[in-house]
Amino acid sequence: MASMALQLSLAAILLLLSKVSTVEAVAAWAVTDWGDAHATFYGGQDASGTMGGACGYGNLYSVGYGVSTAALSYAMFNKGLTCGACYELVCKLEGSKYCYPGKSITITATNSCPPGSEGGWCDPPKLHFDLSYPMFQKLAQPVGGVIPIKYKRVACAKSGGVRFTIHGNPYFNYILVHNVAGAGDVSALAIKGEKTGWYYMSQNWGQFWSASANVVGQALSFKITLGNGVSTEFSNVAPKDWKFGQTFEADNNFK
Repeated sequence: MASMALQLSLAAILLLLSKVSTVEAVAAWAVTDWGDAHATFYGGQDASGTMGGACGYGNLYSVGYGVSTAALSYAMFNKGLTCGACYELVCKLEGSKYCYPGKSITITATNSCPPGSEGGWCDPPKLHFDLSYPMFQKLAQPVGGVIPIKYKRVACAKSGGVRFTIHGNPYFNYILVHNVAGAGDVSALAIKGEKTGWYYMSQNWGQFWSASANVVGQALSFKITLGNGVSTEFSNVAPKDWKFGQTFEADNNFK
C-alpha cells in the first residue's frame, strides 16, 4: 500500500510539473494572463516619430491604427509575426509613483524596439513596450520615463474588413495585410487567382508577404491564418482589373 501511495504521489508531482512547464512554455508575446514588463515612450508628443516602422504599416493614421500603438522589444516582436497583435496594459502602482491609478490602455503592435535602444530596455530577454507618447501619458506621468507594467493579449477590435495592399510586379506578389481583428497577428497567408489554386506566401518582413505567382487580370482571394491557429478565407477581395499599389478591403474580418 505504501508503495502504491508513493507511486500515486510521484505521478501527481509529475503531472503538476508538466502543467508548470506548459505554462512556462507560452511565448511572451502570446500570454493571455497578466505578465510583467516595462514601458517607455518614443516618437514625440504628436507621435509623428512612430509612423512607418518594422511592421510595414506606413502611415498609422491612414491604415487605422493611429497613436494606439507600441514598438515591442526583441523578445516580444517574434521576427515581425507579432505585428498586429493587441495588448492591454496597466501601470503597476506598487512599482512607480508616477502611475495613474485605475488606468489601462489597449495598443496594437506596429513596430520593433531594437536591441541597444532605450538604454537597453529592449535588449533580450527583456519584455518591453515602447509606447507612443499619447498612450504612455494615459498610464503615467511622462517624467517617470520607464514604468513597470502588467500586460496581456486581448482581441483586436477593428472597424471594417481585413485590408490587403498589393505591391510587386506580374511575377512577384508583395502583399501588406492590415486592419486584422481577432488575434490580430498573421502567421500565414495564401493568395489565389480565379484561375489558379492557392499559392502559399512567405513572410518577407513585418506583415509583408510574398510569392512568385502571375495572377494579373484575375480576381484575387486570400486565406489568412492567425497566430492562434484560426483560419479564414476572404473571397474575391480584389476585382480582375486590380492594379499594383491599390488597397482592397474584404467584406469580413475575424472576431
